[in-house]
Amino acid sequence: MARSKDYSNPPVSRNTTRALLLILAVSLIGIIIYRKWISPAGYSNVPKELQLNYIPSDYQFNIDEERALEILSNPQRNRKEFNDLVYDINLSILYHVANRMGLNESDKALIRPEYDKHHPYLRNLYYHDFTALKDTTSQLYQTWYDNEGGNAVEVLREVASKYTCFLVTQIMTTIVPTKGGSIYARGQSVETPCGLAMQEALTPLLKKLEERAAIQDFSRSRGLLQEKVEKVIAELATMEVRDKKGLNKQLKTKVLGFNVSSSDIEITAISILKVGFRLNDYFDVSLNARQGLVTITLPEPAILSHEVYPKVENLDIGWLREVKDADFNRTFNILRAEFRREALESDIMDKSKTQAIELMNTMFSPIVRSMNNRYKLQVKFRQAAESPEFDPEQSAEAEFQYE
Repeated sequence: MARSKDYSNPPVSRNTTRALLLILAVSLIGIIIYRKWISPAGYSNVPKELQLNYIPSDYQFNIDEERALEILSNPQRNRKEFNDLVYDINLSILYHVANRMGLNESDKALIRPEYDKHHPYLRNLYYHDFTALKDTTSQLYQTWYDNEGGNAVEVLREVASKYTCFLVTQIMTTIVPTKGGSIYARGQSVETPCGLAMQEALTPLLKKLEERAAIQDFSRSRGLLQEKVEKVIAELATMEVRDKKGLNKQLKTKVLGFNVSSSDIEITAISILKVGFRLNDYFDVSLNARQGLVTITLPEPAILSHEVYPKVENLDIGWLREVKDADFNRTFNILRAEFRREALESDIMDKSKTQAIELMNTMFSPIVRSMNNRYKLQVKFRQAAESPEFDPEQSAEAEFQYE
């Protein structure tokens, strides 16, 4: 018995399926073209005056690298120059971001006045953070290990990275019109203002300084002690720290991505670090007869001397690996820096102050009492100016939207 065919639901032909797929593909391509070049995503309800058109622009900042490194190596001596360097760097970054965002001349003219409002506290934040991170008492050691300028640039990188995004966001959201706290941008190489500042301005600037620092560090270390140096010092050492550390390091040689040889280095070192006061930097004795008070003012405690004695415990050199002098020097410097870091982060400075107070009372109290029984002795320490509190994580941030 023959079966009857069901013509109520005819099968879809291959040509119809291909036509539907073609129409779908063309539609998707059209949507992509429209959203990318005609009306970028998220712009349908954004007024035209709020849309920024990003344009290519090269970062340009003429800096005297040698002078900048000299300032960074000793910011206490070059405080005014340090403030000026921060001013010039931040302004150059802001102008580059403005150029990339395609701002007009009238908008760019507002950048300097706006930044002048922030610079007084920013320069203090930069200075106090920089000096807190940079161990200025290690300048001699850093020079010997070819790392004085490089260390200064690395500290600048850490400090500038902390405040650059905050600064750029604050300035640009003041100048550029926003909608609901959002900046809308279009164009080539679209990036957040923070990303532009960090990647296209700050990073190339620091790289330029690093290259110059490498040359200077090499030259300075070679001429560190060309002749015997003698100078007068007046120091009061109150604390001594002795410590021991070890470091294991493995140097590998790879060929086509495979390890073919390795060298193991094990180095230990003992450290003798003395903390106290440089009296030739500051020392003052004052008498207040009305209050019957004799005041001795000392400088802030600092590391007076640091002796490190390294010893190679194990040296296993691979058959295809050459251990260079730089490998040992870098390892020694890492150990030395770690000793100093732990000392600076401990309570050794507070203990040094306590010991200084006891020592001053022991030495001068009998003399003060011999002058007059009602006279009293007090010991003070010269305080550095305090920086204002600032938390960049709590600062206002603008949302950045782009396709």
